[in-house]
Amino acid sequence: MREPEFHLAYLHGFASSARSTMGAWLARELEWRGYELHRPELNVPSFYELTFSEALRVMDRLDADVARTGRPWRLMGSSMGGYLAARWAQLNPQRVDRLLLLAPGFDLPARWPHLVGKKRMKRWEEEGALKLPGPDERMQPVSWNFIEDARTHEPWPEVSCPVVIVHGTRDPTVPVASSRRYVEMYEGGRLVEVDDRHQLRDSRDTVWSELVQLFEIKG
Repeated sequence: MREPEFHLAYLHGFASSARSTMGAWLARELEWRGYELHRPELNVPSFYELTFSEALRVMDRLDADVARTGRPWRLMGSSMGGYLAARWAQLNPQRVDRLLLLAPGFDLPARWPHLVGKKRMKRWEEEGALKLPGPDERMQPVSWNFIEDARTHEPWPEVSCPVVIVHGTRDPTVPVASSRRYVEMYEGGRLVEVDDRHQLRDSRDTVWSELVQLFEIKG
C-alpha cells in the first residue's frame, strides 16, 4: 500500500454491513492502485442496538487507531452511511477534508414513516422494536432507540469541506430531492444526478470518476 497524505474510509448504509457490495468494490479498485480503504462495521453492538451515536463512536475509534499521524480523512458513505460521514465531518471538521456521498440519507427520522408506514411506525414505538430487513437479508428486530437517538442529531449536517453527492433520480428509498435540498442549503456541495436507483449499481463509472477527481487518486 502507498502512503498517501490522507486516510480513506467507506461507511455502509442501513441494513448493510462492512461487507457491502459497493464498499467491497471500492476497496478492490483502490487496493489495486495502492490505497487502503477502511470499512468499519457500524452495526454495533448489534443490528438490533444500532444507533447513529454508536456508529459515530465507531468512526471515533477508527480515527484514534489509524490516524495518529494527523493525516485527514476522505470519507465515502452510502445512504445512512453517507449521512453519518457528513455528520462525523461536522463534528470533527479538522479531521475530514473531502466527502463523497452516495444517495445520502439526510433527515432520516422524518422519512421513516414514509418508508415503513405510519401504522408500523406507531407499533414500533409502542412495542419498542420492529422487524426490518437486516444485513443478511433476513427480517430482524431493530430497537425504537434507533429513532430516538437519530432525532438527537442534526438532520442536515453542515460541513466545512468540499462535498460531492451522487444520487439516482429513480431512487425510491431516499428521493433525490433530499440531496438537491442539501446542496441548495450549503455552499461547497455539488450534486451529480444519475439515471439510477438507490444502490447505484448502474452508475459505478460515475462514482469512480467522481472519487478519483475529488480524492485525487493516482494510479
